[in-house]
Amino acid sequence: MDEKQLAKLIKKTVAKASKPKSQPRKTYDSTLDVTRRPTNEKDDEAAELFEIMKKREF
Repeated sequence: MDEKQLAKLIKKTVAKASKPKSQPRKTYDSTLDVTRRPTNEKDDEAAELFEIMKKREF
């Protein structure tokens, strides 16, 4: 890889990593909100990790 390709790849990766996470979907039924557990950052990171791992072949 030359330096231009590497710089382009770094910019792409940084832009992808800095995107804000999507907000949880709005629910119109209050019973769903009661049964849903609160989200935290670890859950989001784990879901993202599993998505990446699904794409890989072993």
